[in-house]
Amino acid sequence: MRTAKRTLAFKARGLRAGLIAAAIGLAPLAASTAATPADGALPLEASAVSVEVVPRVPAPLPEETASAPTALPRATSLGRGSASYYASKFHGRRTASGEAFDNTAMTAAHRTLPFGSLVRVTNPATGASVIVRINDRGPFSRGRLIDVSRAAAEELGMIARGHATVELELIEG
Repeated sequence: MRTAKRTLAFKARGLRAGLIAAAIGLAPLAASTAATPADGALPLEASAVSVEVVPRVPAPLPEETASAPTALPRATSLGRGSASYYASKFHGRRTASGEAFDNTAMTAAHRTLPFGSLVRVTNPATGASVIVRINDRGPFSRGRLIDVSRAAAEELGMIARGHATVELELIEG
C-alpha cells in the first residue's frame, strides 16, 4: 500500500514537471522509451549508428543592474518547501548537467525541473529573494525541495541554520 502511494506521488510530480516544462517550451527529462536489445528492434551492428555529441552551453544568469526593475518577470508558483545548500566539498565537481559546480554562482539542484530553468527562490522569513539556474539533480535529503549554492544561501539568509522554508517560482521566459 505504501509503495503504491509513493509511486503515485512520483508520477504526479513527474506529470507536474512535464506540464510546467511544456508550458515554457522546454523538453522535460523522462525515462527513455527507446527500444532495447530484448525488444529485438535494435540493429545487429551497433557500428551502423552514429552519434553526434554537441557541447552543452549553460544558460546565462540574469545580470544584476544598479537600477530598480520596473516589473518582475512572469512566474509560475511551484509551492513552498524546505531548502538547503551545497557543502563546500562539492565545489569544482561535475553536476548532473555536466558543468563544474561553482559555489559562488547562483545555481541550484531540483529533482524534476529541466536544466537551465530559472527559479525565483524567496525566503518568506527574511523577504530575501534570488533567481537561480537549475544545473543539477537533487536534493537527496528527504523533505527537501531544492538545494542552492552557497552564494544563493547567503543572499537568502540561511547559512546559520543550513536550511530554510522557501517559496519557489518558475520564471517564464
